Amino acid sequence: MLDKDISARRRRKSPRSALALTAAAALLAAGLLSWPGTQRAQAAPAAFTHPGVTVSRAQLDFARSKVLAGAQPWKGAYDQMMASKYASLSRTPKPRAVVECGSYSNPNYGCTDEREDAIAAYTDALAWYITRDERYAKKAIELMDAWSAVLRDHTNSNAPLQTGWAGSSWPKAAEIIKYTYTGTWADSGRFAAMLRDVYLPEIINGSNSNGNWELSMMEAAVGISVFLEDRTAYDTAMARFRTRTAAYVYLASDGDLPKTVPSQNLNTRDKIVSYWQGQSTFVTGLTQETCRDFTHTGYGISAVSHVAETSRIQGQDLYGTDVGERLRQALGFQSKYELGAAVPSWLCGGSVKRGLGPVTEVGYNALHNRLGIAMTNTGTLTAQNRPAGSDNLFVAWETLTHGDNPN
Repeated sequence: MLDKDISARRRRKSPRSALALTAAAALLAAGLLSWPGTQRAQAAPAAFTHPGVTVSRAQLDFARSKVLAGAQPWKGAYDQMMASKYASLSRTPKPRAVVECGSYSNPNYGCTDEREDAIAAYTDALAWYITRDERYAKKAIELMDAWSAVLRDHTNSNAPLQTGWAGSSWPKAAEIIKYTYTGTWADSGRFAAMLRDVYLPEIINGSNSNGNWELSMMEAAVGISVFLEDRTAYDTAMARFRTRTAAYVYLASDGDLPKTVPSQNLNTRDKIVSYWQGQSTFVTGLTQETCRDFTHTGYGISAVSHVAETSRIQGQDLYGTDVGERLRQALGFQSKYELGAAVPSWLCGGSVKRGLGPVTEVGYNALHNRLGIAMTNTGTLTAQNRPAGSDNLFVAWETLTHGDNPN
C-alpha cells in the first residue's frame, strides 16, 4: 500500500574494530558522545565500484557458492526466489509512457507493473549470476529495454515515492547485468538516459512527507548515481539521506526532541509530536513512523540499510557513524515489539500495528555479523523470517544476498 502525500509535489571502507564501535555506541547511548558530522555527506568515491548498488561482486560470489553447494539458508532462499513470479522467463513487460500513481495506489496506472517489472529485472539478474544461464540475463535486459523505450514521466501525488521504489530496483539489476554479463546490452545507454532524465529529477530534491518517502527516494538516487557514475548527484543524495536518517530515528543523544529536516519547519514541540504520529515520549530506537505502523517504518529502515550498504561497497563506512547506530537501534526497538513484547502505555497509546516486513537481513548482517555488535531481538526476528522474500515494492531476496554474508 502506498503512502499518502502530505506535502507539495516538487518537480575503501575505513577500519573500525567491533570493540571500538560498541564502546562508542555505549557512550552515545549514555549521552556522553556525539557522532561527528551527523549530517555531513560522505563524498562520492574517486572511482565507483561495480557492481555496487546494495550488493557487491564478493557478496554475489559468496551467495552463488553457497547455493551451488546446497547450503542453507541460501539454497532455500534461492529456491524461493526461483519459484516466484519474478523469475518467470515467460514474463511480459508492461511499460507505459506515463505511470500515474495516486494516494494509496488510486489511481494505479502502471504503478504495480513498474515496480514489479523492476523487481523482476533484479531477480533475473541474480538468477543469471548464480546459474550463468543466459536466458535470465536476456530477460532482465528485455524488461529494462522495454521500459527505457517507453517511459517518460510519473504523475499524481504518489509520483515521488513510486519513482523512488522502482528506481531502487532498476540500478541493482542494471549493475549486475552491465558489469557481469558476458553478452551484449545494446541499449544500456538508453536505460541510463531513462534513469538520468525520468527518475533522478523526480527524486533528487527529496520530500517533506513521512520520512520513509525521502529515505526510499534517496536510496534510488544513490543507486542511480552509482550506475551513472554521477558524483554530484551522489553527494547531493547522500547529504539529504544523512539529514533525513538523523530526523527519522531518535537517539537519546539528540536531546529532548528528535532532530528535524530544516525545510519542514517543525519548529515547535507540538509540530514535532504531531509529525511523530502523536508520540510525545521519545526513546532511543523510536522512529518517526513507529506509531503509524511497522510496515511503513520497515520501508524507512530498509532504505537506511540499503544506502549504508551501498556506501560501504563504495569505500566508505556509514555503519561507523550515527547512521549505523540509528539503524542498530531502530532494528532492535522495532524487532522487540514485532516479536510480541508487551507495549507500554506511553508508546503509541499502548498498542502498535505490527508487520515490519523482510527488512532486517542487510542491517543485521552488517552490524552483528561483520562488526560483532549484539543484536538479540533483531537476530531472533531475522532467523524467524528466513528466507526473507520480497515486499513487492523495493525489497527482494535479502537472505540470499546478505544472510550471514561476510563480504
